[in-house]
Amino acid sequence: MFGRRKTPETPPEMAGKIPVIRSSICTGEKTAGFKDPQTGRFTEVMLIRDRRDLESFMYAYGVKEGDIKREW
Repeated sequence: MFGRRKTPETPPEMAGKIPVIRSSICTGEKTAGFKDPQTGRFTEVMLIRDRRDLESFMYAYGVKEGDIKREW
């Protein structure tokens, strides 16, 4: 109850995958997800509308901002 908050770990189905934010060149829409480096398959997790959405993605999956790659 009064202890430290544990930072969430990446779920097992996302282990070994790269966190990525995909941005549309035309509309500017951003989606956050994970990309499998072997197959190149992207798994969409959530829509990023503002800074709070990005922070909630980073907190929920235990990702640091420097680890997230961006794709267009």
